[in-house]
Amino acid sequence: MKKMTVLLLAAAMIYALSGCGGKQGGAAEQGSGESKYGEALEVLSEVVKAYDENDLFSMYGGNQENAVMDAPGKFDIGKTEELDISLGLPADQVSNIEDAASMVHMMNANTFTGAAYRLKAGTDMDAFAEAVKAGLLARQWICGQPDTMVIINVDGRYVLTAFGAAELMEIFKNNALAALEGAQVIIEAPIV
Repeated sequence: MKKMTVLLLAAAMIYALSGCGGKQGGAAEQGSGESKYGEALEVLSEVVKAYDENDLFSMYGGNQENAVMDAPGKFDIGKTEELDISLGLPADQVSNIEDAASMVHMMNANTFTGAAYRLKAGTDMDAFAEAVKAGLLARQWICGQPDTMVIINVDGRYVLTAFGAAELMEIFKNNALAALEGAQVIIEAPIV
């Protein structure tokens, strides 16, 4: 009977200790892929909140079917062709995202177009950024060519991409870096 009690106590202790160890490992794994932002729209909304009233421009957000006025909007990632045409996201990169939002200048998309993407876990952010850059540089522009592009890593999970007039791009970049904790420019380049 004593042996059985000792074995049960030992098994209970091992089970309890392994449970504690499992919780610690789980929390560490969860923290490495988590973001403080719940969705891409929240990321772009934080950037817009940082704008000075004099710098804010008339915009619309979202995809064509769900467009919102004067604010960023959620973009349906099932609209692969529209993601490419409207936001400059190459079709072969759509499989790397799980959420998207956009903000586009009301007068002309080439004046300013910005997007936020939540990347799927395991996506190589640098490769994603390079693919977006290559896609934008290869485009045939209609109604004027944007001056520059910027791609920003927000927290290892979200990526901001934007292209447009140099002055608007500088304001967007500065607001993103100020409003989004840990944001860093991955690529900043002229569009030639």
